[in-house]
Amino acid sequence: MIRHIVFFSARKAEDLETIRAGLSLLTEIPHAARLEIGENVKTDQLGTEVDLVVYGEFADAAALAAYKAHENYQRSIDIVRPLREMRLAADYDTALAAVAPIAG
Repeated sequence: MIRHIVFFSARKAEDLETIRAGLSLLTEIPHAARLEIGENVKTDQLGTEVDLVVYGEFADAAALAAYKAHENYQRSIDIVRPLREMRLAADYDTALAAVAPIAG
């Protein structure tokens, strides 16, 4: 499984809802096993520059590529890019990830 995590910040606070609406178009793309758009609750004193997070889970790299090729992906970019300050993305394969043991 591929996890796709993207962090966004708004240039202006008043654009946050428009950015959220643009990112919400991504939830209509059928290739993700799970896709969430969340607002950073900013409880970490060092992580307050991030406003919104896209979290997606994809069966494999092909599913992630199909997601990015969908027309709603470009529609979302067209809305969000002019309004965002920062975008940081990371993708990783869960089969290769280190996993902590379950605390008991």
